[in-house]
Amino acid sequence: MDIEIRPAKPTEYAVIGEITAQAYLLDDLLTFGESDWYLGELRDVAKRAAAAEVVVALLGGEPIGTVTYVPAGGPMANLARPGEAEIRMLAVSRAARGRGAGEALVRACIDRARAADDCTGMVLSTQQIMHAAHRIYERLGFTRAPARDWDPIQGVEFTLLTYELTL
Repeated sequence: MDIEIRPAKPTEYAVIGEITAQAYLLDDLLTFGESDWYLGELRDVAKRAAAAEVVVALLGGEPIGTVTYVPAGGPMANLARPGEAEIRMLAVSRAARGRGAGEALVRACIDRARAADDCTGMVLSTQQIMHAAHRIYERLGFTRAPARDWDPIQGVEFTLLTYELTL
């Protein structure tokens, strides 16, 4: 079966939120585990869909992955500069990994950015241990931008790596 990529529907938000939350939890990506404040953000798909585009990957009609595409100037951007779109919260369910959903989701974001008149680049943050995601980003032309690495939590040693892509 082929993976279908399209904008998420509100009826899929709960499933997509849980896919995202479980991906972060099972991969030990949340500093405070089940009590991490960010877990609520990962599950709140409606909130991010109101401010950005939530994209879903489906296999056999069932959601298996998701990413949030923040257009240039979008309110959900963490580190995008003027003219840059941002990718956030890429997640693929463990059962569906290795089938190309993650790469297809990132490609969909790149396509959206290239189609936008005001977009000249893309940026994203990633954790140091997200090696599979780093391979996807690098394969698609993103490069590390160490000068843009940042710490999202004040007082906690937790640096996010930055990748960028010029369109």
